[in-house]
Amino acid sequence: MKQLPIVWQRFVSREGLTCPRCNSTYQEIQKAVDKLKAALRPLNIEPVLEIKEIDENVFNTTPSESNRIWIGGRPMEAWLGGNIGNSPCCSVCGDSACRTVEVAGATFEKIPEALITKAALIAAAELPKVRSDLT
Repeated sequence: MKQLPIVWQRFVSREGLTCPRCNSTYQEIQKAVDKLKAALRPLNIEPVLEIKEIDENVFNTTPSESNRIWIGGRPMEAWLGGNIGNSPCCSVCGDSACRTVEVAGATFEKIPEALITKAALIAAAELPKVRSDLT
């Protein structure tokens, strides 16, 4: 089965906490992966989620690295013709301006399942064609 890698990273404090924005994205990415498994199974493609944590040193230097998603080795927003932005977050993130994603004129702090799914389906369509009758 061909794999479609999905990588999501977020900031986790020394106390093991993350912000509501990232917690919400986590719920959304889980829903997206479940839907993608069912949708891509007939095409012999398996979405594989990898979750990475970034520490306070990385976050303090580059807060836009938190709540970031790559699909098939490309940033999620690249598949959607989107951009990244930022907005103030919350207590766990301090005064940092955390990552947002802008797609079709809408700005998202929490990345919705629909965007993740759409980007993954576009990425899956770009995977090299594999003939299953050769196995």
